[in-house]
Amino acid sequence: MAATKTYLTGVQTSGMPHIGNYIGAIKPALAAASENDTMYFLADFHSLNSVKDPGRLRGDIRSVAATWLACGLDPDRTIIYRQSSIPEVFELTAILASVTAKGLMNRAHAYKAARDRNEAAGGTDLDAGVNMGLFNYPILMAADILVMEADVVPVGRDQVQHIEYTGDIARAFNHLYGGSYAFPIPQGSYPEGEASILPGIDGRKMSKSYDNHIPIFLPENKLKKLVRRIPTDSTPVEAPKDPDSSVPFQLLAQFAPAERTAQVRKRLEEGGMGWGELKNDLFEVLNDTFAPMRERYEELVAPGSDLDSILAAGAERARERSRATLAKVRTAVGID
Repeated sequence: MAATKTYLTGVQTSGMPHIGNYIGAIKPALAAASENDTMYFLADFHSLNSVKDPGRLRGDIRSVAATWLACGLDPDRTIIYRQSSIPEVFELTAILASVTAKGLMNRAHAYKAARDRNEAAGGTDLDAGVNMGLFNYPILMAADILVMEADVVPVGRDQVQHIEYTGDIARAFNHLYGGSYAFPIPQGSYPEGEASILPGIDGRKMSKSYDNHIPIFLPENKLKKLVRRIPTDSTPVEAPKDPDSSVPFQLLAQFAPAERTAQVRKRLEEGGMGWGELKNDLFEVLNDTFAPMRERYEELVAPGSDLDSILAAGAERARERSRATLAKVRTAVGID
């Protein structure tokens, strides 16, 4: 029987996830958790690079943690913890920085993108607005992964470079200190196809940066208003319509049972349904899907809930791994 692999996922703490995150990340991650040894960490220190409002950051951390738990993450089976609760991550970051070439960081996509934006804007200082947290982001991410000796890291295609960098940094360490301890080289796990990418209410990819997203636990009345705002064309109710060019139908197809989706498709193609009725159907499906989770979410984000104790328990379990890894690393480098 093959040894169980450890899957590690970092979760951005950037406010309540949207329904695109649910389909593309949360739902498949929860499915993977039923079959693997899984760990999920809230990347709150990474958020410091962009979020400078302490109150907002605290709220975002609680909101994201509560969302994953409300959506079905089982803290008894999956270790969930805050990155900031694992001091070994930050000690390992310092050690890894000593074996990481600056040239590697110069080529990191996020850093290069920031410089490209400054150049496009006509700036003379291409590093304007770039903090060292952004520049060193790949090293901290490598520490997140390596301190848990993760085997597999599920990420989006835009994160391929980070997994490659983690491997490069681990190999640099192993080359120098592998006689005493060598990091296992983690592998990335990437989504296949584009089926998990949902359109936003304006037709572009659903994204908070475009402000075209539908938050998972939007209150029922606000959810209905937002769905009704999705633009559609002026095709008459009785005229045939192309379901696949319709944002409401594309969203419905991701959440409704296959039989219901097929019925709606048939009615649209035959001219038996208008856009308004389709939007009502979409609202009902979304509300039916998330209403029970919404209730649990509201319980978890409330002051005095068991959210903090869940995260504390997860952190202690995670630290059993991080302490063991760091002890080996400290011995390997001569700091023990």
